[in-house]
Amino acid sequence: MRTDLAASYGEERLPRYTSYPTAPHFSPAIGEGAYARWLAELPAGASASLYLHVPFCREMCWYCGCHTQIVRREGLIAAYLRTLRSEIAQVSETIGRRIKVEHIHFGGGTPTIMAPEAFAELMAAMRHSFFVLPSAEIAVEIDPRTLTADMVEAMRLSGVNRASLGVQSFDPVVQRAINRVQSYEQTASVVDMLQRAGINGINFDLIYGLPHQTVASCLDTVRRSLELGPDRFSVFGYAHVPDFKKHQRMINEAVLPDGPARHDQACAIANALKEAGYVQIGLDHFARPDDSMAVAFEERTLRRNFQGYTTDKSEVLLGFGASAIGHLPQGYVQNEVQIGAYAQSIAAGHLATAKGYGLTDDDRLRADIIERIMCEFSADLGDICARHGAEAGAMLKSASRLKPLISDGVVRLDGDRIAVAKDSRFLVRSVAAAFDAHLDPAKQLHSRAV
Repeated sequence: MRTDLAASYGEERLPRYTSYPTAPHFSPAIGEGAYARWLAELPAGASASLYLHVPFCREMCWYCGCHTQIVRREGLIAAYLRTLRSEIAQVSETIGRRIKVEHIHFGGGTPTIMAPEAFAELMAAMRHSFFVLPSAEIAVEIDPRTLTADMVEAMRLSGVNRASLGVQSFDPVVQRAINRVQSYEQTASVVDMLQRAGINGINFDLIYGLPHQTVASCLDTVRRSLELGPDRFSVFGYAHVPDFKKHQRMINEAVLPDGPARHDQACAIANALKEAGYVQIGLDHFARPDDSMAVAFEERTLRRNFQGYTTDKSEVLLGFGASAIGHLPQGYVQNEVQIGAYAQSIAAGHLATAKGYGLTDDDRLRADIIERIMCEFSADLGDICARHGAEAGAMLKSASRLKPLISDGVVRLDGDRIAVAKDSRFLVRSVAAAFDAHLDPAKQLHSRAV
Protein backbone atom coordinates (compact mmCIF):
# COMPACT_ATOMS: atom_id res chain seq x y z
CA MET A 1 0.00 0.00 0.00
CA ARG A 2 1.16 3.53 -0.75
CA THR A 3 1.34 5.79 2.29
CA ASP A 4 1.16 8.93 0.14
CA LEU A 5 -2.25 7.87 -1.11
CA ALA A 6 -3.40 6.94 2.38
CA ALA A 7 -2.57 10.47 3.48
CA SER A 8 -4.34 12.01 0.45
CA TYR A 9 -7.54 9.98 0.51
CA GLY A 10 -7.67 8.16 3.83
CA GLU A 11 -9.43 10.82 5.92
CA GLU A 12 -12.43 11.11 3.60
CA ARG A 13 -15.58 9.57 5.04
CA LEU A 14 -17.21 7.24 2.53
CA PRO A 15 -19.85 4.49 2.47
CA ARG A 16 -18.86 0.81 2.59
CA TYR A 17 -21.32 0.33 -0.29
CA THR A 18 -23.20 -2.62 1.12
CA SER A 19 -26.05 -1.04 -0.83
CA TYR A 20 -26.53 1.65 -3.45
CA PRO A 21 -27.96 4.12 -2.77
CA THR A 22 -26.89 3.87 0.87
CA ALA A 23 -29.19 3.92 3.90
CA PRO A 24 -28.92 7.68 4.65
CA HIS A 25 -30.87 8.26 1.42
CA PHE A 26 -33.87 6.18 2.52
CA SER A 27 -37.03 8.21 3.15
CA PRO A 28 -40.53 7.77 4.67
CA ALA A 29 -41.94 8.16 1.15
CA ILE A 30 -41.45 4.39 0.85
CA GLY A 31 -43.56 2.77 3.55
CA GLU A 32 -45.80 -0.17 4.33
CA GLY A 33 -47.88 0.16 1.17
CA ALA A 34 -44.90 0.10 -1.15
CA TYR A 35 -43.35 -2.87 0.64
CA ALA A 36 -46.60 -4.87 0.52
CA ARG A 37 -46.90 -4.14 -3.20
CA TRP A 38 -43.28 -5.10 -3.88
CA LEU A 39 -43.70 -8.38 -1.98
CA ALA A 40 -46.85 -9.27 -3.90
CA GLU A 41 -45.06 -8.52 -7.19
CA LEU A 42 -42.21 -10.98 -6.62
CA PRO A 43 -42.06 -13.36 -9.60
CA ALA A 44 -43.04 -16.99 -9.21
CA GLY A 45 -39.50 -18.34 -9.43
CA ALA A 46 -37.97 -15.86 -6.98
CA SER A 47 -35.75 -17.07 -4.16
CA ALA A 48 -34.87 -15.05 -1.08
CA SER A 49 -32.37 -14.63 1.68
CA LEU A 50 -33.53 -13.84 5.21
CA TYR A 51 -31.89 -11.50 7.72
CA LEU A 52 -33.08 -11.52 11.33
CA HIS A 53 -31.99 -8.71 13.63
CA VAL A 54 -31.81 -9.41 17.36
CA PRO A 55 -31.07 -6.00 18.97
CA PHE A 56 -30.02 -7.10 22.46
CA CYS A 57 -26.71 -7.53 24.31
CA ARG A 58 -25.73 -8.24 27.91
CA GLU A 59 -23.37 -5.26 27.99
CA MET A 60 -22.36 -2.51 25.59
CA CYS A 61 -19.09 -2.72 23.66
CA TRP A 62 -18.05 0.91 23.35
CA TYR A 63 -16.88 0.58 19.73
CA CYS A 64 -20.25 -0.81 18.58
CA GLY A 65 -22.01 0.80 15.64
CA CYS A 66 -25.02 -1.56 15.60
CA HIS A 67 -28.64 -0.96 16.58
CA THR A 68 -28.71 -2.74 19.95
CA GLN A 69 -29.59 -2.22 23.59
CA ILE A 70 -28.61 -3.76 26.90
CA VAL A 71 -31.22 -6.07 28.38
CA ARG A 72 -31.35 -8.02 31.64
CA ARG A 73 -34.96 -9.24 31.59
CA GLU A 74 -35.61 -12.42 29.64
CA GLY A 75 -39.26 -11.43 29.21
CA LEU A 76 -38.28 -8.55 26.91
CA ILE A 77 -36.35 -10.91 24.66
CA ALA A 78 -39.20 -13.43 24.60
CA ALA A 79 -41.73 -10.73 23.68
CA TYR A 80 -39.51 -9.49 20.86
CA LEU A 81 -39.11 -13.00 19.47
CA ARG A 82 -42.89 -13.46 19.44
CA THR A 83 -43.13 -10.28 17.39
CA LEU A 84 -40.41 -11.54 15.07
CA ARG A 85 -42.32 -14.77 14.45
CA SER A 86 -45.47 -12.77 13.70
CA GLU A 87 -43.59 -10.61 11.20
CA ILE A 88 -42.21 -13.70 9.44
CA ALA A 89 -45.73 -15.08 8.99
CA GLN A 90 -47.06 -11.69 7.92
CA VAL A 91 -44.43 -11.18 5.21
CA SER A 92 -44.94 -14.71 3.87
CA GLU A 93 -48.71 -14.16 3.72
CA THR A 94 -48.19 -10.89 1.85
CA ILE A 95 -46.03 -12.70 -0.72
CA GLY A 96 -48.80 -15.26 -1.04
CA ARG A 97 -46.68 -18.41 -1.18
CA ARG A 98 -43.69 -20.16 0.40
CA ILE A 99 -40.75 -18.91 -1.63
CA LYS A 100 -37.36 -20.66 -1.64
CA VAL A 101 -34.71 -19.52 0.83
CA GLU A 102 -31.01 -20.15 0.22
CA HIS A 103 -29.39 -18.03 2.97
CA ILE A 104 -30.39 -17.11 6.54
CA HIS A 105 -28.34 -14.73 8.65
CA PHE A 106 -28.91 -13.90 12.33
CA GLY A 107 -27.36 -10.55 13.27
CA GLY A 108 -27.41 -8.17 16.17
CA GLY A 109 -26.74 -7.32 18.84
CA THR A 110 -26.14 -10.82 20.09
CA PRO A 111 -28.52 -13.31 18.43
CA THR A 112 -27.42 -16.10 20.78
CA ILE A 113 -28.76 -14.11 23.73
CA MET A 114 -32.11 -15.88 23.23
CA ALA A 115 -32.95 -19.15 24.96
CA PRO A 116 -32.05 -22.30 22.99
CA GLU A 117 -35.69 -23.38 22.73
CA ALA A 118 -36.60 -19.92 21.43
CA PHE A 119 -33.98 -20.23 18.70
CA ALA A 120 -35.47 -23.59 17.68
CA GLU A 121 -38.97 -22.06 17.59
CA LEU A 122 -37.74 -19.21 15.41
CA MET A 123 -36.11 -21.59 12.94
CA ALA A 124 -39.30 -23.67 12.87
CA ALA A 125 -41.33 -20.54 12.12
CA MET A 126 -39.09 -19.72 9.17
CA ARG A 127 -39.31 -23.25 7.81
CA HIS A 128 -43.10 -23.09 8.14
CA SER A 129 -43.41 -19.79 6.25
CA PHE A 130 -40.64 -20.30 3.71
CA PHE A 131 -39.18 -23.24 1.82
CA VAL A 132 -35.71 -23.31 3.35
CA LEU A 133 -33.59 -25.40 0.99
CA PRO A 134 -31.65 -28.33 2.51
CA SER A 135 -28.47 -26.73 1.13
CA ALA A 136 -29.20 -23.31 2.65
CA GLU A 137 -26.41 -21.51 4.47
CA ILE A 138 -27.61 -20.63 7.98
CA ALA A 139 -25.24 -18.24 9.74
CA VAL A 140 -25.28 -16.81 13.26
CA GLU A 141 -23.24 -13.96 14.76
CA ILE A 142 -21.83 -14.99 18.13
CA ASP A 143 -20.36 -13.30 21.19
CA PRO A 144 -17.99 -16.01 22.51
CA ARG A 145 -18.29 -14.66 26.06
CA THR A 146 -21.91 -15.73 26.44
CA LEU A 147 -22.41 -18.77 24.19
CA THR A 148 -23.61 -21.90 26.01
CA ALA A 149 -23.38 -25.58 25.12
CA ASP A 150 -27.20 -25.78 25.07
CA MET A 151 -27.33 -23.01 22.49
CA VAL A 152 -24.74 -24.77 20.33
CA GLU A 153 -26.88 -27.92 20.44
CA ALA A 154 -29.98 -25.93 19.44
CA MET A 155 -28.05 -24.41 16.54
CA ARG A 156 -26.88 -27.85 15.43
CA LEU A 157 -30.39 -29.31 15.51
CA SER A 158 -31.70 -26.27 13.61
CA GLY A 159 -29.24 -26.71 10.75
CA VAL A 160 -26.83 -23.86 11.46
CA ASN A 161 -23.66 -24.38 9.43
CA ARG A 162 -21.77 -21.08 9.78
CA ALA A 163 -20.82 -19.03 12.83
CA SER A 164 -19.29 -15.57 12.90
CA LEU A 165 -17.33 -14.87 16.09
CA GLY A 166 -16.60 -11.37 17.29
CA VAL A 167 -12.93 -11.27 18.29
CA GLN A 168 -11.84 -7.69 17.48
CA SER A 169 -8.55 -7.86 19.45
CA PHE A 170 -6.88 -10.21 21.92
CA ASP A 171 -4.86 -7.35 23.46
CA PRO A 172 -6.13 -6.94 27.06
CA VAL A 173 -5.27 -3.23 27.06
CA VAL A 174 -7.39 -2.68 23.96
CA GLN A 175 -10.15 -4.89 25.35
CA ARG A 176 -10.43 -2.85 28.54
CA ALA A 177 -10.50 0.38 26.51
CA ILE A 178 -13.50 -0.85 24.48
CA ASN A 179 -15.30 -2.62 27.35
CA ARG A 180 -15.01 -6.05 25.77
CA VAL A 181 -12.80 -8.33 27.84
CA GLN A 182 -12.65 -11.68 26.05
CA SER A 183 -9.86 -14.15 26.59
CA TYR A 184 -8.21 -16.29 23.96
CA GLU A 185 -9.26 -19.34 25.98
CA GLN A 186 -12.95 -18.33 25.82
CA THR A 187 -12.74 -17.97 22.06
CA ALA A 188 -10.87 -21.25 21.62
CA SER A 189 -13.46 -23.08 23.72
CA VAL A 190 -16.31 -21.77 21.56
CA VAL A 191 -14.53 -22.78 18.35
CA ASP A 192 -14.08 -26.28 19.78
CA MET A 193 -17.76 -26.51 20.81
CA LEU A 194 -18.93 -25.42 17.37
CA GLN A 195 -16.68 -27.81 15.50
CA ARG A 196 -17.68 -30.72 17.74
CA ALA A 197 -21.29 -29.92 16.83
CA GLY A 198 -20.43 -30.05 13.13
CA ILE A 199 -20.68 -26.28 12.64
CA ASN A 200 -17.47 -26.01 10.66
CA GLY A 201 -17.94 -22.73 8.82
CA ILE A 202 -16.12 -20.38 11.21
CA ASN A 203 -15.64 -16.63 10.61
CA PHE A 204 -13.59 -14.30 12.83
CA ASP A 205 -14.29 -10.56 12.96
CA LEU A 206 -11.25 -8.35 13.67
CA ILE A 207 -11.05 -4.57 14.01
CA TYR A 208 -8.14 -2.16 13.56
CA GLY A 209 -8.00 1.48 14.61
CA LEU A 210 -9.15 0.78 18.18
CA PRO A 211 -7.85 2.70 21.21
CA HIS A 212 -4.28 1.78 22.22
CA GLN A 213 -4.02 -0.56 19.22
CA THR A 214 -0.63 -0.94 17.54
CA VAL A 215 0.75 -2.88 14.61
CA ALA A 216 2.35 -5.28 17.09
CA SER A 217 -0.92 -5.95 18.94
CA CYS A 218 -2.77 -6.42 15.63
CA LEU A 219 -0.21 -8.97 14.49
CA ASP A 220 -0.38 -10.80 17.81
CA THR A 221 -4.18 -11.03 17.47
CA VAL A 222 -3.78 -12.41 13.93
CA ARG A 223 -1.17 -14.94 15.09
CA ARG A 224 -3.39 -16.22 17.90
CA SER A 225 -6.47 -16.25 15.66
CA LEU A 226 -4.66 -18.35 13.07
CA GLU A 227 -4.00 -20.97 15.75
CA LEU A 228 -7.78 -21.52 15.88
CA GLY A 229 -8.05 -22.01 12.11
CA PRO A 230 -11.13 -20.02 10.99
CA ASP A 231 -11.86 -20.34 7.29
CA ARG A 232 -12.80 -16.65 6.91
CA PHE A 233 -11.79 -13.32 8.41
CA SER A 234 -13.57 -9.98 8.25
CA VAL A 235 -11.26 -7.07 9.06
CA PHE A 236 -12.92 -3.70 9.64
CA GLY A 237 -11.60 -0.27 10.50
CA TYR A 238 -13.19 1.15 13.64
CA ALA A 239 -15.67 3.92 12.76
CA HIS A 240 -15.62 6.53 15.53
CA VAL A 241 -18.92 8.43 15.27
CA PRO A 242 -19.74 9.54 18.86
CA ASP A 243 -22.30 12.08 17.60
CA PHE A 244 -24.41 9.17 16.32
CA LYS A 245 -23.43 6.45 18.80
CA LYS A 246 -23.37 8.10 22.22
CA HIS A 247 -21.68 5.16 23.98
CA GLN A 248 -18.59 5.72 21.81
CA ARG A 249 -17.96 8.82 23.94
CA MET A 250 -16.63 6.39 26.54
CA ILE A 251 -13.62 5.87 24.26
CA ASN A 252 -10.74 8.29 24.83
CA GLU A 253 -10.10 9.89 21.44
CA ALA A 254 -6.57 10.79 22.50
CA VAL A 255 -5.53 7.12 22.33
CA LEU A 256 -7.12 6.36 18.96
CA PRO A 257 -4.61 5.65 16.17
CA ASP A 258 -4.34 8.41 13.56
CA GLY A 259 -4.80 7.89 9.81
CA PRO A 260 -1.25 6.69 9.01
CA ALA A 261 -1.29 4.34 12.02
CA ARG A 262 -4.64 2.86 10.93
CA HIS A 263 -3.19 2.40 7.45
CA ASP A 264 -0.16 0.56 8.87
CA GLN A 265 -2.39 -1.70 10.97
CA ALA A 266 -4.62 -2.58 8.02
CA CYS A 267 -1.57 -3.38 5.88
CA ALA A 268 0.02 -5.51 8.59
CA ILE A 269 -3.13 -7.57 9.15
CA ALA A 270 -3.72 -8.07 5.41
CA ASN A 271 -0.12 -9.10 4.76
CA ALA A 272 -0.08 -11.52 7.69
CA LEU A 273 -3.29 -13.22 6.56
CA LYS A 274 -2.11 -13.47 2.96
CA GLU A 275 1.22 -14.91 4.11
CA ALA A 276 -0.79 -17.51 6.06
CA GLY A 277 -2.45 -18.58 2.80
CA TYR A 278 -5.71 -16.65 2.90
CA VAL A 279 -7.04 -14.95 -0.24
CA GLN A 280 -7.98 -11.29 0.11
CA ILE A 281 -11.60 -10.83 -0.90
CA GLY A 282 -12.44 -7.29 -1.90
CA LEU A 283 -12.03 -4.58 0.68
CA ASP A 284 -12.01 -6.36 4.02
CA HIS A 285 -12.56 -10.14 3.82
CA PHE A 286 -10.07 -13.00 3.71
CA ALA A 287 -10.81 -16.66 3.02
CA ARG A 288 -9.04 -19.96 2.56
CA PRO A 289 -8.46 -20.69 -1.15
CA ASP A 290 -10.94 -23.59 -1.15
CA ASP A 291 -13.66 -21.62 0.66
CA SER A 292 -16.79 -20.84 -1.36
CA MET A 293 -16.18 -17.11 -0.99
CA ALA A 294 -12.67 -17.38 -2.44
CA VAL A 295 -14.07 -19.49 -5.28
CA ALA A 296 -16.77 -16.89 -5.98
CA PHE A 297 -14.13 -14.16 -6.01
CA GLU A 298 -12.05 -16.14 -8.50
CA GLU A 299 -15.08 -16.87 -10.69
CA ARG A 300 -16.28 -13.23 -10.52
CA THR A 301 -19.63 -14.21 -9.01
CA LEU A 302 -19.05 -12.53 -5.63
CA ARG A 303 -21.86 -10.25 -4.42
CA ARG A 304 -22.24 -7.58 -1.78
CA ASN A 305 -25.15 -6.98 0.60
CA PHE A 306 -25.78 -5.59 4.08
CA GLN A 307 -23.72 -8.37 5.69
CA GLY A 308 -20.74 -7.48 3.46
CA TYR A 309 -19.33 -9.85 0.85
CA THR A 310 -21.47 -12.88 0.09
CA THR A 311 -21.86 -15.83 -2.25
CA ASP A 312 -25.63 -15.28 -2.17
CA LYS A 313 -27.03 -14.89 -5.70
CA SER A 314 -30.58 -14.00 -4.67
CA GLU A 315 -32.04 -10.65 -5.76
CA VAL A 316 -34.34 -10.63 -2.70
CA LEU A 317 -33.23 -10.02 0.89
CA LEU A 318 -36.05 -9.97 3.44
CA GLY A 319 -35.18 -8.19 6.68
CA PHE A 320 -36.97 -9.05 9.93
CA GLY A 321 -36.79 -7.26 13.26
CA ALA A 322 -36.33 -3.69 14.47
CA SER A 323 -34.10 -1.63 12.11
CA ALA A 324 -33.71 -4.55 9.66
CA ILE A 325 -33.19 -3.62 6.01
CA GLY A 326 -34.53 -5.54 3.03
CA HIS A 327 -33.68 -5.39 -0.67
CA LEU A 328 -36.07 -6.28 -3.47
CA PRO A 329 -35.78 -5.69 -7.22
CA GLN A 330 -37.90 -2.55 -6.79
CA GLY A 331 -35.81 -1.00 -4.01
CA TYR A 332 -34.91 -0.99 -0.31
CA VAL A 333 -37.05 -1.02 2.84
CA GLN A 334 -36.13 -0.55 6.48
CA ASN A 335 -38.19 -1.42 9.55
CA GLU A 336 -38.83 0.89 12.47
CA VAL A 337 -35.58 1.29 14.40
CA GLN A 338 -37.14 1.62 17.84
CA ILE A 339 -38.23 -1.73 19.25
CA GLY A 340 -41.48 -0.33 20.67
CA ALA A 341 -42.59 1.22 17.38
CA TYR A 342 -41.63 -1.95 15.52
CA ALA A 343 -43.63 -4.14 17.91
CA GLN A 344 -46.69 -1.86 17.75
CA SER A 345 -46.77 -2.01 13.94
CA ILE A 346 -46.62 -5.79 13.87
CA ALA A 347 -49.18 -6.16 16.70
CA ALA A 348 -51.59 -3.95 14.73
CA GLY A 349 -51.25 -6.23 11.71
CA HIS A 350 -49.10 -3.80 9.72
CA LEU A 351 -45.74 -4.27 8.09
CA ALA A 352 -43.18 -2.38 10.16
CA THR A 353 -41.64 -0.49 7.22
CA ALA A 354 -40.59 3.01 8.31
CA LYS A 355 -38.64 4.16 5.25
CA GLY A 356 -37.06 2.96 2.06
CA TYR A 357 -35.94 3.84 -1.43
CA GLY A 358 -37.41 3.10 -4.86
CA LEU A 359 -34.67 2.38 -7.40
CA THR A 360 -34.42 4.27 -10.69
CA ASP A 361 -32.82 2.87 -13.86
CA ASP A 362 -29.77 5.07 -13.21
CA ASP A 363 -29.52 3.71 -9.63
CA ARG A 364 -29.51 0.14 -10.92
CA LEU A 365 -26.79 0.93 -13.44
CA ARG A 366 -24.58 2.63 -10.86
CA ALA A 367 -25.28 -0.11 -8.31
CA ASP A 368 -23.97 -2.72 -10.76
CA ILE A 369 -20.82 -0.69 -11.45
CA ILE A 370 -20.15 -0.07 -7.76
CA GLU A 371 -20.73 -3.72 -6.84
CA ARG A 372 -18.24 -4.92 -9.47
CA ILE A 373 -15.65 -2.40 -8.29
CA MET A 374 -16.13 -3.43 -4.66
CA CYS A 375 -16.09 -7.16 -5.49
CA GLU A 376 -13.53 -7.38 -8.30
CA PHE A 377 -11.48 -4.14 -8.10
CA SER A 378 -12.50 -3.54 -11.71
CA ALA A 379 -15.53 -2.93 -13.91
CA ASP A 380 -16.16 -3.28 -17.63
CA LEU A 381 -18.23 -0.14 -18.09
CA GLY A 382 -18.92 -0.94 -21.73
CA ASP A 383 -20.51 -4.28 -20.88
CA ILE A 384 -22.42 -3.04 -17.81
CA CYS A 385 -23.72 0.09 -19.51
CA ALA A 386 -24.79 -1.88 -22.59
CA ARG A 387 -26.88 -4.19 -20.41
CA HIS A 388 -28.63 -1.14 -18.96
CA GLY A 389 -29.08 0.65 -22.29
CA ALA A 390 -26.59 3.37 -21.36
CA GLU A 391 -23.38 4.80 -22.84
CA ALA A 392 -20.07 4.11 -21.12
CA GLY A 393 -18.64 7.42 -22.35
CA ALA A 394 -21.42 9.37 -20.69
CA MET A 395 -20.94 7.44 -17.44
CA LEU A 396 -17.21 8.16 -17.43
CA LYS A 397 -17.84 11.84 -18.14
CA SER A 398 -20.22 12.04 -15.16
CA ALA A 399 -17.62 10.49 -12.81
CA SER A 400 -15.60 13.64 -12.16
CA ARG A 401 -14.11 12.19 -8.94
CA LEU A 402 -12.36 9.60 -11.12
CA LYS A 403 -9.92 12.07 -12.70
CA PRO A 404 -7.60 12.62 -9.71
CA LEU A 405 -7.68 8.89 -8.97
CA ILE A 406 -6.44 8.21 -12.51
CA SER A 407 -3.82 10.97 -12.22
CA ASP A 408 -2.54 9.54 -8.93
CA GLY A 409 -2.29 6.03 -10.36
CA VAL A 410 -5.04 4.61 -8.19
CA VAL A 411 -7.14 3.70 -11.24
CA ARG A 412 -6.14 2.50 -14.68
CA LEU A 413 -8.49 3.21 -17.58
CA ASP A 414 -8.23 0.90 -20.60
CA GLY A 415 -10.91 1.86 -23.08
CA ASP A 416 -14.16 1.48 -21.16
CA ARG A 417 -12.65 -0.80 -18.53
CA ILE A 418 -11.45 0.56 -15.20
CA ALA A 419 -9.25 -1.30 -12.72
CA VAL A 420 -7.91 -0.39 -9.30
CA ALA A 421 -4.11 -0.66 -9.12
CA LYS A 422 -2.96 -3.52 -6.89
CA ASP A 423 -1.06 -1.23 -4.53
CA SER A 424 -4.13 1.01 -4.21
CA ARG A 425 -6.85 -1.52 -3.52
CA PHE A 426 -7.27 -0.21 0.01
CA LEU A 427 -8.88 2.84 -1.68
CA VAL A 428 -11.55 0.80 -3.46
CA ARG A 429 -14.27 2.76 -1.63
CA SER A 430 -12.87 5.99 -3.10
CA VAL A 431 -13.07 4.49 -6.59
CA ALA A 432 -16.63 3.25 -6.04
CA ALA A 433 -17.60 6.71 -4.75
CA ALA A 434 -16.69 8.19 -8.12
CA PHE A 435 -19.88 6.61 -9.49
CA ASP A 436 -22.10 7.59 -6.54
CA ALA A 437 -24.52 10.22 -7.81
CA HIS A 438 -25.99 10.69 -4.32
CA LEU A 439 -22.75 11.27 -2.39
CA ASP A 440 -22.61 14.49 -0.40
CA PRO A 441 -19.04 15.01 0.92
CA ALA A 442 -20.30 17.69 3.31
CA LYS A 443 -22.22 15.07 5.32
CA GLN A 444 -19.81 13.08 7.47
CA LEU A 445 -22.09 10.07 7.95
CA HIS A 446 -19.63 7.30 7.17
CA SER A 447 -16.37 5.77 8.36
CA ARG A 448 -12.97 6.89 7.12
CA ALA A 449 -11.82 5.50 3.78
CA VAL A 450 -8.74 3.94 5.47
